[in-house]
Amino acid sequence: MKDGKVKPSEGLDHWLVEPDGEGVRDELALAEQIMNIMEQGILVWTADGICELHNTRIFDVLELNGDDLAIGTTREEFRDRAVARGEMSAEDREGSAARIKAHQPYSFDRHLPSGRVVLTNARPARGGGYVVTFTDVTRERAAARELTRAKREAEAAQKKSQEVLEQERARQVAARQLSELDEWLQSCQSLDELYMIVTRFMERLLPGSQGELYLYSNSRDGLVGTCNWNTTDLHHHVTADSCWSLRRGRSYEYSAEGLCFLCDHVADHDHKVAVKEYLCVPIVAHGDTVGLLHIRFGGKPGGAADLQHHGDLALRCAEHIAMAIANVKLRDELHDQSIRDPLTGLYNRRYFMDALRREIGVADGGGPGFGLISFDADKFKSFNDNHGHDAGDMVLRAISEQLITTFDPAAICCRMGGEEFAVCLPGKDLDQVEAAAEAMRQDIAALQIRTAYTVLPKVTVSAGVTAYGGGGGASPNSLLKCADDALYRAKDGGRNRVCRAEWGGPAAQG
Repeated sequence: MKDGKVKPSEGLDHWLVEPDGEGVRDELALAEQIMNIMEQGILVWTADGICELHNTRIFDVLELNGDDLAIGTTREEFRDRAVARGEMSAEDREGSAARIKAHQPYSFDRHLPSGRVVLTNARPARGGGYVVTFTDVTRERAAARELTRAKREAEAAQKKSQEVLEQERARQVAARQLSELDEWLQSCQSLDELYMIVTRFMERLLPGSQGELYLYSNSRDGLVGTCNWNTTDLHHHVTADSCWSLRRGRSYEYSAEGLCFLCDHVADHDHKVAVKEYLCVPIVAHGDTVGLLHIRFGGKPGGAADLQHHGDLALRCAEHIAMAIANVKLRDELHDQSIRDPLTGLYNRRYFMDALRREIGVADGGGPGFGLISFDADKFKSFNDNHGHDAGDMVLRAISEQLITTFDPAAICCRMGGEEFAVCLPGKDLDQVEAAAEAMRQDIAALQIRTAYTVLPKVTVSAGVTAYGGGGGASPNSLLKCADDALYRAKDGGRNRVCRAEWGGPAAQG
């Protein structure tokens, strides 16, 4: 101020001065007039925290009466009343007090009892005082809240739609993979092929999982480990009562966080790490439980979520695997019935003739030759006549079982019909096949066959052998005739013996 006049740039803290002239009073009157027509409430504090100036608008903005604020009111009194009315929080009071002490600007929202929101905005003035404005921001804050709410709802909707889209994509991917799995499973020619396909596909369908497939043994006294993926924890044998899913007849989800109990087949196995979660699914086909699918997800955090996320897919996999296993087993059974003799379990004549054609083709193509044995039980009719047909069947079964014991797995043993048998020995020459036939004759002669009532007489066989090393011209019938000719010589020579015949081509056998 110079010559008793106030410079506009000096601020409101310089408007209250010693009254040294009419001009100053005029300027103060103008300042008050301007302040009173403003929409904001305005309050000026001295450096000591005393109200030295305010406009009339402040009473409307802050919903005050004349007793709440006047020239000379202290800042602490004013703030105490605000806290008591609940429009100023203790945190705002403490925060602003710290800013005042540091002579720094501050601002906060006052929430009036009527529901209105007033922005308190304070700026320090020269000399240590403060100029505070009070602005009604009720609509702005409501709009901001509505905008925030709408934004949250939009984000939630977008997130939900994204989740639905991802779930649909995952469902479509799983459906394609299941369809592909089903196509491969239906193309399987054997259970070994099926196990290979299950191993490969389970790694893709349930990424990060570990698991094993167990199937009931033929005797149904337990389950045998057949295949596994991403783990070496495959049991050779699992009892049915060691799994809660097999006991309860439905899938079983184990989580260490829930009220669950470990299956014995899991507790008894050293998995090297604590098992926190797993899934057991019975493999059911045509109403019959044929096996068990056991799946783990690594025991990592979030395993329970993996169980929930992958549980339905695992059940669908189990259904596809179950039907494929049932189909392969049924196909195997039907095929086995078509190539096996129902009494002895040996191959039948049709299969044996096909096998001879294959071996002839191998030999004619430069591969190893093979030996052929044709034999029958001596005086077999007497067993049926003297001891009944059941005894005759026992003799045939005993001979068949002995063939499996005497010959190695590569041998093709066949019941040609009645008491007549034949054996194809791949890779054997005439001397070797003759020695093998002699060993067979001795083993059968050593059999002791008991019925429910008596011990049957000694069983002997007569055999004829030949061998084919390739060169063309052979057929299954011509080779069998060659071996049969040797068999007839053994019969004529007194039975219970082996005779050999050199293969000389079809003309020599005519």
